[in-house]
Amino acid sequence: MKQTLTLLSPAKLNLFLHITGRRPDGYHELQTLFQLLDWGDLMTFSANDSGEIRVASPGMDIPLEDNLVYRAALLLQRGARGVAISVDKRVPCGAGLGGGSSNAATTLLALNHLWQLGRSQAELQALGASLGADVPVFVAGHSAWAEGIGEILEPVELPSRWYVIITPACHVSTGQIFSHLELTRNTS
Repeated sequence: MKQTLTLLSPAKLNLFLHITGRRPDGYHELQTLFQLLDWGDLMTFSANDSGEIRVASPGMDIPLEDNLVYRAALLLQRGARGVAISVDKRVPCGAGLGGGSSNAATTLLALNHLWQLGRSQAELQALGASLGADVPVFVAGHSAWAEGIGEILEPVELPSRWYVIITPACHVSTGQIFSHLELTRNTS
């Protein structure tokens, strides 16, 4: 039986980012305020019994083993379940808006529903944290105060605001920024 589901995979803003320390594993401890947006990528999931996970995102040349959407689907796949996933990318890559993390979270939520897995939000957030520090906030689906590496979340109600997002024609790797040895609490 083929079922299809289309969902918004929202972008986010970090309204501020305060680095509070560095862990032995290289991750930074932080405090931030995540504001989820009513704008993002559109994702369509078509469940099937093929046993295959297919991801199509025109213009995106990410190897499957590095694709967070594919990796999220693999975390939930059991047996002959399959899915075709289409990503209409609207969130620019490398813009710091959480596009990949949001896509991974949306995949976890969609496949939990389509494949009738019955996983709790806490279980999906834990799986999401294994994919990236920002994934749990997107699984939660609301703005939040975050600590730790971004996985300790406290939901917050923020006033409705309009934001203008300007994305220059350059890609910035979050991992590359956070791996910089001089990135500390007092980096200017």
